[in-house]
Amino acid sequence: MCGIVGFIDKTKNKKNIIRRMNRKIAHRGPDGEGYFLFNDVALAHRRLSIIDLTTGDQPIFNEDESIVVIFNGEIYNYIELKEELKKDHHIFKTKSDTEVLVHGYEKWGRDLPKHLRGMFAFAIYDKNNDTLFLARDNFGIKPLYYTLMNETFMFASEIKAFLAHPKFVKELNEELIKPYLEFSFTPTTETFFKGVYRLDAGCSLTYHKGQIDIKRYYKKEFKEDDISYIEAVDKIANVMQESVNRHLISDVEVGAFLSSGIDSSYIVSLARPNKTYTVGYKNEKYNEILYAQDLSQQLNIHNTSKIITKKEYMEALPKIMYHLDEPTSDPAAVALYFVARLASKDVKVVLSGEGADEFFGGYNIYRQDVDMGWYNKIPYFIRHLIALFCRLLPEVRGINFLIRRGEKLENSYIGVNRVFQQKECQKVLLKKSKIKDKDITLNTYNDYKNASDIVKMQAIDIDFWLMKDILLKADKMTMASSIEGRVPFIDKEVFKVASSLPINYKVTKENTKVALRDAAKRVIPTMAYKKKKLGFPVPVRDWMHERDFYVMIKRAFKSRYAKKFFNEKYILKLLDDHFTGRKDNYRKIWTIYCFLVWYKVYFIDDVS
Repeated sequence: MCGIVGFIDKTKNKKNIIRRMNRKIAHRGPDGEGYFLFNDVALAHRRLSIIDLTTGDQPIFNEDESIVVIFNGEIYNYIELKEELKKDHHIFKTKSDTEVLVHGYEKWGRDLPKHLRGMFAFAIYDKNNDTLFLARDNFGIKPLYYTLMNETFMFASEIKAFLAHPKFVKELNEELIKPYLEFSFTPTTETFFKGVYRLDAGCSLTYHKGQIDIKRYYKKEFKEDDISYIEAVDKIANVMQESVNRHLISDVEVGAFLSSGIDSSYIVSLARPNKTYTVGYKNEKYNEILYAQDLSQQLNIHNTSKIITKKEYMEALPKIMYHLDEPTSDPAAVALYFVARLASKDVKVVLSGEGADEFFGGYNIYRQDVDMGWYNKIPYFIRHLIALFCRLLPEVRGINFLIRRGEKLENSYIGVNRVFQQKECQKVLLKKSKIKDKDITLNTYNDYKNASDIVKMQAIDIDFWLMKDILLKADKMTMASSIEGRVPFIDKEVFKVASSLPINYKVTKENTKVALRDAAKRVIPTMAYKKKKLGFPVPVRDWMHERDFYVMIKRAFKSRYAKKFFNEKYILKLLDDHFTGRKDNYRKIWTIYCFLVWYKVYFIDDVS
């Protein structure tokens, strides 16, 4: 729920500035707004009323109003925390989960986030020592950005709020274009707005007397338990039911997104919401509506669906890039935008299935470590020579496998959805970047240097693909339609179970998410537990063979602003080769195009 924004500086007209900043994120909370101004501090909140509809307005204070909080998210263990804090004689004035944060801060200080189970981004101002304390949940479900610019510290749920502050200077961080082309999203704590950073998942930030101090309070641990397969399936079934039950806590109706795969089908089968929502396309290859309708009928719940047309998809993209704040070339972001709009007509809260693949081993690339284990037995120097030779060859099926297996994982794997190789980026971009992809992933690999390759890949995909793309687009696309997305798989207790599973309970030669599928099989009445996750697939690849789509992209590739960054001849060849069917370049083309659409929105059309 909600959105938060604030700043600390010597500006005199704080009230007008903070109101303008808060209006930038009004879509995150159309039900109300609240403000706190004290000396140099200005805080604001947008409310989407979900828990404690009558007394849960923010900001919320402690008993003597020396501590104030603004909060975005849900604390799923707030009832237990409230009872614990009451024993210490803390007095509660509301029924909201927000109030446990101010009293929890009084009791635990900077250790407060360690006690929380849920999704959250919050700011606590302590008048007693003139300190601002920010924190973000373990896996980064809720976004939080900050900057220290021109002696002004600012933070917000969305970067666009900063544009309304007179001391904010909007400048493109051009160094990030290369990493974006490789990862398909912004993989760093730096953002595309120079000087603006995202607070990383599992971290807290203290701002005091002009100084920023960031600490990590949560670190993922993978440790295999010595348990039987049946025990593992039981543990998954129990923790998932418990997590779903907590994610259903609400004073308003909760619906759910539903595709054809196991993840959303499992969530819906456990939760049994009255309403589910699905989007699809005319092309049956990309249409999951019939699967979703079948499951909904068997569960005796309602499904609402929508066919997204190519025209709608094309026209919505600039608005989607605006809401995302930064570019992503994940085509599913568009589908999420439309399914959220569909759900917002009926409900304020939806459950969604993000996170199962990363936690439980759902990507086919993980199977390669099992399927092709024999190749790793070839001496490394021979595999490395083969890889060096393959790098000289055109990209064809199987080449990337030989290249990856001829390199150490740390030097080759940046995530399940790499788009451009580092070498090709030099051909695409006019300016060289100093940022190397392996420098971005270095800390994660160091944290798990003694783990198996599959665990290393999981850790990379959680830290980057999940935290910095999947969860970001899930939050921004639901909030764009003023609804809250909840993700029961992304729960610290669920992760404890998932991270303790032996590798062969996650991935085998035959399948992925092995134990999770057997847990889901117990409650899903259809064959969805067998089906590969598609995640609202999109026919962008096919549309690029059609002239109107081709012309739209070509126009952007030939624009004057594209010429600032990209080798026009090279990117037009990528487009033409795909259009004529000579080569499948759709992901590369779409990644460049999405950046250009985003850049036009924020730097050409100037939304500030």
